[in-house]
Amino acid sequence: MNKLRQELFDTRKDLAVIADRIPEGVKILDLGCGNGILLKLLSEEKNVNGLGVEVSQNKIIECVGNGVPVIHADLNTKLPFKDHSFDYVLLSQTLQAVDRPDLLLQEMIRIGERIIISFINFGFYKARFQLLFHGRMPVTETLPSTWYNTENIHLATILDFRNLCIKQGLRIVKEIPIGQSSNFFAKLNPNLFAPTCVFVLEKA
Repeated sequence: MNKLRQELFDTRKDLAVIADRIPEGVKILDLGCGNGILLKLLSEEKNVNGLGVEVSQNKIIECVGNGVPVIHADLNTKLPFKDHSFDYVLLSQTLQAVDRPDLLLQEMIRIGERIIISFINFGFYKARFQLLFHGRMPVTETLPSTWYNTENIHLATILDFRNLCIKQGLRIVKEIPIGQSSNFFAKLNPNLFAPTCVFVLEKA
């Protein structure tokens, strides 16, 4: 395992899972790409033609430093890309932070043949326990901010997301739950035991 992939696996397992789902040489759009580390890995390992979209100027500078092409755009607006102009459109742990997740999903499937999303699961048992026993909004590894300073404005469970996909006319090609230490329980009951989950989607 190379250094970059090890860094992804240690810090963001969902990005490593997404990287494994991408074929060689495809055209990729990474929405909310952050510092561009995923696109950098995919460029090195799979020779993809990648482009990032980011709203933070600081993150854009980091992308440039990582040798990743990036444009500035707000995911809450219509994106400046033609229909079906990418093979894959990616979105990692960002859907809950946009104004209208349903509209962003429509944009993604308009632009890409397939979309891959990693999703923070509010139904994770640690979040449920904090609500049930402490009566307050949960703080977990995947939801580290408190309710008053969080960017997450549309929290949902895996079941909620599955239902949204149905309403949006999207077919779930693959659902990959990611457990904290072992994936056994996460696969057994993703909505309860998976803090994050990766979905591969296409038009139904």
